[in-house]
Amino acid sequence: MRIRILWPAGQATATLAATPTAEALWAELPISSSASTWGEEVYSGTPVSVPRENDARQVVEPGTVAFWTDGDSLALPYGPTPIARDGECRLAGPCNVLGALDGDAAVLRTVRPGDPIRVERA
Repeated sequence: MRIRILWPAGQATATLAATPTAEALWAELPISSSASTWGEEVYSGTPVSVPRENDARQVVEPGTVAFWTDGDSLALPYGPTPIARDGECRLAGPCNVLGALDGDAAVLRTVRPGDPIRVERA
């Protein structure tokens, strides 16, 4: 499964694994929302509500596509967050890992809080 994430200043594609959360997200696409940022992480709300999976993680690599179950949001880290240690990508809490962005995650630096975000099938 591949998705495209679009915002006014750019876009990115991502490849998702066949996880229960990725399947739930896929079923709801396309999704439009507003961007929020937290350090070097972009997140946006979704209509998806799923439980935390057994392999949920709080520390991930830049470019990971994650789902924050506590906020029903897609989480896209590209660098350190306010609670990071030693430059890691530490999410607000354990998140379901869906896949990874294709290419350089630094493209997310152009997302501004409040930007419209659209997630669609690629």
